[in-house]
Amino acid sequence: MTAAPSTAVLPTAVLFDFSGTLFRIESTESWLRAVLAGTGVPLSEAESTEAARALEVAGAQPGGAFPVAVPAELSGVWAVRDESAELHRAAYTGLSRRVALPDPGLHDALYERHMDPRAWSPYPDAARVLRTLREHGVGVGVVSNIGWDLRPVFREHGLDGYVDAYVLSYEHGVQKPDPRLFTVALDALGAEPGETLMVGDSRHADGGAAALGCRVHFVDHLPVAERPDALLPVLDLVGAARRPATPTQA
Repeated sequence: MTAAPSTAVLPTAVLFDFSGTLFRIESTESWLRAVLAGTGVPLSEAESTEAARALEVAGAQPGGAFPVAVPAELSGVWAVRDESAELHRAAYTGLSRRVALPDPGLHDALYERHMDPRAWSPYPDAARVLRTLREHGVGVGVVSNIGWDLRPVFREHGLDGYVDAYVLSYEHGVQKPDPRLFTVALDALGAEPGETLMVGDSRHADGGAAALGCRVHFVDHLPVAERPDALLPVLDLVGAARRPATPTQA
């Protein structure tokens, strides 16, 4: 759904969230199994399944499910986890360590795994949407609450060439929905709020762009296989069919 008043002005720029919008992290079970395979730590099938379930309930996987409950001792760091790399690691490894694993080193290995480009998959329509926006001269920014550099994920999946600016919370010490992070993105693209569309999966975080006057379009944070075409409406919202394609250089 789109949460903004209708306007006749076509957006000249689109801001995208990362996790749950353009990309989705692997399942918790796949995440754990990849780490177990890489470290050689033995765990039976039943034990692995149970540990993955416990990690999911704990909310230990960045980009995965939110914690069922954040323990009191982690509530402070959890609230500001995306403001620095150190806070992000502390929050998620803190949640992970609430789950008993056979080797204490697995908690840090799990955190490292989630930053591996192989742990992420783009949604099926992401490439088409980003490519079409580029072809029609629409500026593209990625605005993410995150504690690490996601640029290698875009490069690994061949999408980096369609992104004009990355604005990552940990690099600026401020996280969505604070309007300041969106302002950085607008400045980077030379875009006006009234001519910008923000696309994300969080009404709380991504909806913060509306405070500046941006239009906001929401998608559901679903597994890749369950959300094949939710980004395609973005092309209608920016009027891609009505824009002439940008001439390519010979």
